[in-house]
Amino acid sequence: MSQTIQSNPVAGRRVREEVRNLEKFVAAGYRIVGSHSAVKVCHWTKSALRGGKMCYKSWYGIDSHRCIQMTPSVQYCNMMCVFCWRFHTPNRVEPFGGVWESPSEILDGIIKAQRELLSGFGGNPKVSRERFKEALNPRHIAISLDGEPTLYPHLDGLIKEAARRGMTTFLVTNGTMPESLRKLREGAEPTTIYLSLYGPDRETHIRTNKPLIPDSWERVMQSLEIIREMRCRKIIRLTLVKDYNMHSPEKYADLIRIASPDYVECKGYTHVGESQKRLKRENMPSLEELREFGERLARILGYEKVTEDAVSRVVLLANPESPYFREMRDRVLTVGGTELLHPIQQPAVG
Repeated sequence: MSQTIQSNPVAGRRVREEVRNLEKFVAAGYRIVGSHSAVKVCHWTKSALRGGKMCYKSWYGIDSHRCIQMTPSVQYCNMMCVFCWRFHTPNRVEPFGGVWESPSEILDGIIKAQRELLSGFGGNPKVSRERFKEALNPRHIAISLDGEPTLYPHLDGLIKEAARRGMTTFLVTNGTMPESLRKLREGAEPTTIYLSLYGPDRETHIRTNKPLIPDSWERVMQSLEIIREMRCRKIIRLTLVKDYNMHSPEKYADLIRIASPDYVECKGYTHVGESQKRLKRENMPSLEELREFGERLARILGYEKVTEDAVSRVVLLANPESPYFREMRDRVLTVGGTELLHPIQQPAVG
């Protein structure tokens, strides 16, 4: 029998009980699961299946062809970030007010949808039978596709259920729901947590994130404190946009020290999707500019620049005091050739 969990009404705001503008999502390759979740086959999953490049998240031991990109809160977000490539439809500003589906329902649904979306790859001569079979039995869940996943009130249960099924979880959050992160810290930590930090100060944060809640900055500060106490792999990601938030590395360093993460990613904004309506191509930093910013930040923090990915335009800094430092360095230095990783001893190309 299907299990459901009733959500609390959102006082004073118009709410929705389903995903609106559904045709936009279907056209973009999404598969809506239930009333508030979604899955989409990632570009890197497709690439990996064909024997090509994997996602830079292989840095963290993720096999792209066995990874599901999903969200338990499609479009529902409390920010309108200027660099966001997602649709900013009514789904984004109208909270979900229906019945929240249970973690087991969501996982069953996204795995089924992922298998259906991948079914066509079985007849592709470029896809090995072994890799295709592995893809139909996913090992990793990237909870990051769309919306803010910590707004799903039973995220802790979703992560626990994934672990029970032998799957790793990779959570990306904007840090505005510290109460959700506290629940995770109390017994449902993901394998890896990303906290996206979009500004080194309140003014930049508001200008870049366009928050829909009045205390988003204060909430992010709380979340930095919370993840400091987590035992899982912790990453701070800076999505850097020229003329917006790509400044003041010393201020970023002060915030990063609060969380004491294992890694920091300096990722450049990419001029794609809906962000093209709000930003210019000139807002994209070059890889060289990202390197320079990352190296300055590393010097201030006492971190090491470990590697970079030229295609995704990400520079990775690692905390040498982290228990995960040696694991990362060994993985980066031993993977070579046609893989995506580009150790600093072998500069990225392409």
